Amino acid sequence: MACEFSIPFSGTPATVLAKAKSAVESQGGTFTGNDAGGVFDVTVFGNTIKGRYTVSGQSLLINILSKPFFLPCSTIEGFLQNQLARS
Repeated sequence: MACEFSIPFSGTPATVLAKAKSAVESQGGTFTGNDAGGVFDVTVFGNTIKGRYTVSGQSLLINILSKPFFLPCSTIEGFLQNQLARS
């Protein structure tokens, strides 16, 4: 796997997943799944980021399966954390 990280959240899985879906789709990507897990992909600078997620308690576990070599995992993680922290 290219990256793996966990993002803690408060509230319901449905709420945090709606934010994650909005963040991915706002970048022209797709986000499919349910409150337990799913997959997503988004194209950045002509390169696709593909990943999957699972919900474990109050954590969103993210596995990035493929990404552009020039895009650090920390950038992807930071973007998602920022998007999920928004109201």
